[in-house]
Order: sequence, then structure tokens, then C-alpha cells
Amino acid sequence: MKLRTAAWALGGGLILVSTLAAFQMPFRVYVSMEGYDNIPLPPDYQDKTEWVFARLMYPQNPYSPRRGGRGGFGVRDWREGGTSWTQDYPRADRHFALALRRLSRLNVRSVEQPVNLDDGDDVYNWPWLAAGEMGDWLLTDSQALKLRDYLLRGGFLYLDDFWGPEEYNAFNETMQRVFPDREVVEIDNKDQIFHVVYDLDDRYQILGQWALGGRAGRGGMSYRVAGTHAEWKGIYDDHNRLMVAMSFNSDVGDSWEWADDPEYPERFSALGIRIGVNYVTYDLTH
Repeated sequence: MKLRTAAWALGGGLILVSTLAAFQMPFRVYVSMEGYDNIPLPPDYQDKTEWVFARLMYPQNPYSPRRGGRGGFGVRDWREGGTSWTQDYPRADRHFALALRRLSRLNVRSVEQPVNLDDGDDVYNWPWLAAGEMGDWLLTDSQALKLRDYLLRGGFLYLDDFWGPEEYNAFNETMQRVFPDREVVEIDNKDQIFHVVYDLDDRYQILGQWALGGRAGRGGMSYRVAGTHAEWKGIYDDHNRLMVAMSFNSDVGDSWEWADDPEYPERFSALGIRIGVNYVTYDLTH
């Protein structure tokens, strides 16, 4: 589908989004795991818009394989930020929001919205949820139940940045409690999510800044990439709508976060942003 056609198709979904604005939790800035605590707010951050990047807050898995399964993440309360749900936050969220503004006709809010599943019915206000470091999440039973209900009612969840079998198994511990009756499958290349705006037949592995050598990388975690290849997975509802999309063995969040850094490879951001645009458009039209 061409971009102009996709933009017209968004109309029905946007009617629903706009009617929910009066019941949303207020915007709040949380402590960032990566030290992005002094980023100035854009002057239009309080504007009412058609679409908002909603980031899923989640409790930390104390035995995350990324930490060697040793147990314990210190005393920080995940509800106050500073834990794995804030990886890439808020730089990735705001960079992608800016890109979506430029590449679509959506009226996009310039700042993100952290969403806590324990905040009553607030999650139902946000048709798009995204989260990263999925080897680190560990939802409670009540959170898993609410997330399931949100998705079956038409919500969409994008999950990113988990690598290798150990992190996948840790991720799946929670996902099986969300959907014990639904299988995680490979998304077929012909699926509309890869063609609704951009034709994404050539999807390659997107590396995070942490996996790159030289000035562009931080080093120390490139072992996560060894022996992996990009996998684009998902979970469908009974009407063949993709409810959950996953970029396993890629770090799309970093491709948004570092899109303005000349040391970060442009080809990763080029693909990562196009993937995001397709996923948002798919969510609002299906």
C-alpha cells in the first residue's frame, strides 16, 4: 500500500484514539537507565494529538540472563524508573515520534507516555505499546491478565531487543502467562505489516550501539550477538490480526535512539524507522 493510501486508512482508528484523550493518565518523566534525565521537554509536549508513543513499564526479572542469572537488581523500584523498561527511554521514543511526524500525516505527540498496567484502565487508552530488553520483564499474574485483555480488545504490543536462547526463554516465561493458548510464530514475509507503507522484504539484523566496535560502540556486551540472526516474530488473534510483534536478535530501539549520531550506522536507523512506521500504520488500520 502506498503511503498516501495508508494515511487515508488511518482515519477510523484515529476517531477512537481522540475520544480517549480525556481519560488518560498525565504525562510524567521517569528516571532513565541510561542517564537521559536532563533532556529538555519540547515546547509542544502538552499538545493533544492523534497518536502517542506509549512505553510499557514492567517489573524487573531478578534473575535476568543478561545479568548472569545471579539474582537481584538493587533496591530501585521499577515504578519509579531506572530499571530495564527505561532502556533507550526517552531518546528512542522521541526520535521515533519525530520521524513518524515527518514520514506520515499523523499528528504525533513529541513526547512518550510510560504506561503502568497497574494504573486502573489506563492501558486501554493507548492503541500502541512498545517495550525493550524483553529478557528482563517479569509481569505479575494480574498484569499478564490485563495485557492479554488489552491485546484481545485490539491493542498492539511491539517487543524488541532480546538476544539468544537464554533471553528468549526468560521473555517467554511471561509471554506464556499472557497467552498460554497462542503460539509465537515467524511473521510471513507476505504479511501486510511488512508492506503497509514500505516494502520491507530486505530485513537485516539491526545492531545496537553496544554491539559496535570503535567510537560508535560501548563494548562489553557484543557477546549477545554471537551466533544470532534476526527473527521477526508475532502472535495473532482469531481474526489473523497481529497483536504482538517482536524483533528478536535485533535492537530497533537503538536504531531510533542513535539515529542522530553520525557514528551510528545509517543503514540500521533507515531500516529501524521504516519498521516502526509500518508497525504503527498496521496497528491503526487493523
